[in-house]
Formats: sequence, C-alpha cells, structure tokens
Amino acid sequence: PHPAPKSKATMLSTLAASALGLNIGATPAPSSSRAAVSMDLGRPLRVAVVGGGPSGACAAEIFAKAPNIDCTLFERKMDNCKPCGGAIPLCMVDEFELPPEIVDRRVRKMKMISPSGREVDVGRTLKENEYIGMTRREVLDAYLRDRAVELGAKPVTGLVQKVEFEDANGPYTIKYSEYKPGEKKGTPSEAEFDIIVGADGANSRTAKAIDAGEYNFAIAFQERIKIPDEKMKYYEDLAEMYVGDDVSPDFYAWVFPKYDHVGVGTGTVVNRPAISEYQAAIRERCADRLGPDPKVMKVEAHPIPEHMRPRRVVGRVALVGDAAGYVTKCSGEGIYFAAKSGRMAAEEIVALTAGGTRLPTEMEIKDTYLKKFDAAYGPTYLVLDILQKVFYTNNGAREAFVDMCASDYVQKVTFDSYLYKKVQGNDPINDIKLLFNTIGSVIKGNAIAKPDRTFSNPVESLKRL
Repeated sequence: PHPAPKSKATMLSTLAASALGLNIGATPAPSSSRAAVSMDLGRPLRVAVVGGGPSGACAAEIFAKAPNIDCTLFERKMDNCKPCGGAIPLCMVDEFELPPEIVDRRVRKMKMISPSGREVDVGRTLKENEYIGMTRREVLDAYLRDRAVELGAKPVTGLVQKVEFEDANGPYTIKYSEYKPGEKKGTPSEAEFDIIVGADGANSRTAKAIDAGEYNFAIAFQERIKIPDEKMKYYEDLAEMYVGDDVSPDFYAWVFPKYDHVGVGTGTVVNRPAISEYQAAIRERCADRLGPDPKVMKVEAHPIPEHMRPRRVVGRVALVGDAAGYVTKCSGEGIYFAAKSGRMAAEEIVALTAGGTRLPTEMEIKDTYLKKFDAAYGPTYLVLDILQKVFYTNNGAREAFVDMCASDYVQKVTFDSYLYKKVQGNDPINDIKLLFNTIGSVIKGNAIAKPDRTFSNPVESLKRL
C-alpha cells in the first residue's frame, strides 16, 4: 500500500530536521534493535539518569513516578553551579510547575546595543503578565532534582567514569566514584542498569561510551558581578544584549540581572582562544552602568554544543539536554530544551515499557522520543540557525539586526516565539514589509559599520567534543 500523504506541518518539520541533521526518516536500525523484548525478571526495570541538571532531573522525575521502575540519579556535585545566563521562557514556569521564588528577576525590557553604540529598547509589545525569567542554576537545578528525589528517584553523588556493555542493548555497567558526606576522595563503585538516559552535559561520558559522534562547540564565559544598589536598580527588570566583533565575532555579549547581582558574559565558536579578550571588551562597554567599583563574585566558563550529535539514541541509551546538543543558535538557549528533552525521553520510554514489563528497542525510542522532539522543535532550531548565519557574521549585519529590533512586529514575533516556543509569524502583509525593511537595514548597516577585525585560528577551531 502507498503511504499516506504527509501534512504540511510534518513536511516542514521533516525539512527542518533534515537541514539540521536530525533523525526524522533515519535509516532503520538492525533487526536486533527493532525486536521487542518481553520480560519477567521478577524485579523492576533499572534506569540510570546520568547528570542532575534540568534534563536529568526532569527525566528522573518521570521515571520515579512510573510503576515497576527503579531510577538512580547520578550527579557529581549536588550543589553544582553551572555557568549559564539562566534565562527561561514564560511557558516553562507553568509547564514545569516552577514556584515563583525560583525566578529571581522578571525581565520585561531589553536593550539591544549595536557595534556603533546605537541602543534600541525592546519589550513594548509584551503583555502585563509576560516576562523572561532569570534564574540561578544552582537554585533551579536543586529544586528540580529535589522534586525527583521526593518522588522516589535514588540520588547518588558520584562522578560517572565509564559506561561498559558487551551488547548495545545492554545490560549496562556504570563505573563511578561515589562521594559520601564528609569524604573528599571518591569510593570506586559500579552498578548495572537496563536503560540509561545520558544528561551529563557537553562533555558527556555517556555520549562517548555509545560513540554518539562529535560536535562543534562554543565557549561561554561569564562573571557574576556585585554592583551598587543604585546601579542594580537599573537592571531590576532589564537585560542588555551587545553585538559587535569586539565582544564576539559570531555571537553576542550580555548583561543579565540575577538575584542580587548581574551576570556579564560572552561566547564564541570561531575564536575560542580569544574569549578573555571578548570578555574584557564587554566589561568595557558596560562599565558605566556597572559603576566605579564592581565586585566580581564568581568567574564561570563552559562549553556549549553548536549542533546535535550524529547519534542520540544507541541501544537503550538516550541522550538529552547538552549531551544531545540541544542548544539553539542565535539565542544560545538551552535550559528549556534540556528540561523538555529529558521529560519527553522519559515519558516515551516509560510508555514503551508497558508498566515496566518490557524493554524498549532502539528503533522504538527513535520513533517516539527523537521523532516527536525533532518534529516539535526542528523549525525553531532551523530558523535560529539561519538568523545567526545572517546577522552575526559581520558588523554591518549586526547593525542591521539592532535596527530591525526597533520594529514592533519584529519584537512581537521574537518574544512570542521565545516565550511560547512556537515559531511565530504567518502575517503576509507584515512579512513583506519586514523583507523590505530588512534589505533597507542591511544597506544602512553596511554603510555605517566599521570593518571587522581579522583573526586567525586555523588549528584550535578544528577541535570538537
């Protein structure tokens, strides 16, 4: 029989997924990974979640609530403070039932600053109850992790060092160093599992164990800075975004308000060795707003994946969050997609186990978790990838980008897409106006922009994780 015709939405999602190397329509796995495995072990299924950030914690929560599944949550440092801007969209607050105190600041205004210093205020299209939530990762992560543990996940403070298996379908032996209260040295330990969810970040050892493939990465650098109260008042509900080759040749720099301080940072893929120079430049550009004596509380740096890994599911091991490469271009957002991927992967795996009575196959996990995630968010990744390539490549394009942000239509589409995680637009008249305005902004931007500085990074730029 002929297959049913695809809907327009499905075709769009498939196109986006293909452009980003996603797994929609991937070649079927060998028959051994397609065969269903019924079981009667006389025990619950053993699931390991490696990594206790938003992706791991949200996965562990689902497994903890499921029948006939024992979930172990590995986190190397339970009070870990991941370097991160900490921004979350409005939809995440309700979807993940986050209490108000998790959100330190509710950003309702943004200031975009171009290479030439032009400032555009953004946020006038937001409704009264709409905002971007600013969080501290040590607070957010701990809340999500504690919730999973309260529901029944077993927490293990341990550094996972190896994942070993003779067959891709398991069982899997996790070797780790367990750090018990009051002990500085870890105790070598190991445990066997039927299913693993790898949520262990950009340097994922789970990904290496299953040969998930490499990806290019950015380095994000951030300083947490204490500033005088009168200066902090300026950032009460305001975030700043700076663009220019002085602060990053391919990304943006930021000043984000936190609980009682600001996070000032930048990132780059193409010239990672110069990250300290770019950080010095953003500090110089925002110096007047930080005051005469800013106090650096903490310095943070971390790799951020630039695209998804070639293989995100192998056997009964599924990658989520940064381990899978779920960070968007242009905005560099990862928290929501980490939490969503962890929850989605766990929900699909739980459903496939039929109440903990069978082991899912590789192909079943791909056909549910991966295809649903890619169909839902592939268009978002594609659009943001295009925007970064168009507007972050030179100072003329950056000037055009900031100029376009003065448009109410651009502001509304941008905020609605970010806050609710759905690609917005589809207004033909305004889209046509936007096209002509974009051309005008690009011409004007190139006319006033200073030339980009040249740099050479031929060796280090080839490094992959």
